Parts: sequence; structure tokens; C-alpha cells
Amino acid sequence: MILRGIDVYSSQDEESDIKGEEKNTHKGEDAFPCIGDHLMIKRTFHKQPSSQALTQKENIFHTRCKVLENTCSLIVNSGLCCNCCSTRLVEKLALGWLKHQWINNDKDIVVNQLKFSIRNYEDNVLCDIVPMVACHILMGKPWLFFLNKIIHHGHTNEITFTHKDKKFVFHPLTPSQVVEDQVKMRNNIEKGSKKKNDDTYKSEIKCSKCSKC
Repeated sequence: MILRGIDVYSSQDEESDIKGEEKNTHKGEDAFPCIGDHLMIKRTFHKQPSSQALTQKENIFHTRCKVLENTCSLIVNSGLCCNCCSTRLVEKLALGWLKHQWINNDKDIVVNQLKFSIRNYEDNVLCDIVPMVACHILMGKPWLFFLNKIIHHGHTNEITFTHKDKKFVFHPLTPSQVVEDQVKMRNNIEKGSKKKNDDTYKSEIKCSKCSKC
């Protein structure tokens, strides 16, 4: 027992309990970005590399996830009213899809039940399939809605939440990692486009020589 003036005291047990509570408030299973080569890329939604890895004030949340053991880019945007995955991802991995017309009677909306994981976190989310080059997967409010006790920490850009009675802490990519991934993905897209153009050119030459066309 330590006396600290009139009617003020503290004990070592109380102080240890308080410190223990402070440590446990941020305790959870860490989910760092997955490691691996990307399927696609477009340089967007990023800032210039910074020497300070924790400078996240100008970055949206970028991370990497796994889809069928393939490393894919994922962005979390709380301002988006739907979950999206890219048409390139669906075509590249031959993922299943279906059409529905309940949003727009004039045009079918293609959706996909996407299963992805980040370390020990696994989830199955319904996504609209859209042509986008910012990332493979874009998670919005529909995904965030089903996460319990979610907190997006502004300073570190980490996302803390509870899923199936288990606490997770999603860690973002650093600014330099984001730029590095964007460059790799952009190069992959350019290589894919060049190969597609070459195949089309060869097909046209073959067709011009064919008397049946």
C-alpha cells in the first residue's frame, strides 16, 4: 500500500490490473497482408513512398488476401455501398458467378460468392463483378456491416474487429509496399495486353489466308 496524501492511496495490485487491461484492449490475432505475386495491377489510390512506414494519413486501407491460394489485392472502403471483385479475377481463376435483375430491370447484375482469406481469417462474401483495375477485391459497407465491434484506427490505419467470437487486427500495407504492388500489377497487365494483341494479329493473318472465310 502506498499513501499519497489525504485520502489518496494506491496499491501494486490495482496498478498491475490497470496495466493489464491496457495491454488487453488492443490484443487480437494479427492479420498481416499475404505474400505472393499479384494477378493484375493499375497504379491508382496511392501516395509516393515515404521513409516512415507508419505514415498512413493519406492512404486508404490496402492489404493482400488469398483466393484459391492466389495472392490478390484488397481495398477496404467504408464509403462504398457494395462489395466488388474484378472481372479479371473471376476470369483468371475461373470463379463461378450468377446473374440477377433485382437492382436494375434493364440490365443484369453479375454477382459472385467470393471466398477469401487473410492469414487465419476466412470469409465468404457476395460481390458484384465489375471491370476495375484499382484492385482485385473492393470491400464496402455490406462486408463491414457483419463485422462486430469494428474500429478503424486513423493513426495506424489498422482495422480491428471480432469475427466468430475471435478478435482480429488487420494491418495495412505501407505506402512503399502499395506502390511496389501497383508497379508489379501494371507490368502484368501490360504483358497480358501485349500477348492478347499478338494472338489477335496472328489470328487475323491466318484468317486472311484461309479460303473458307
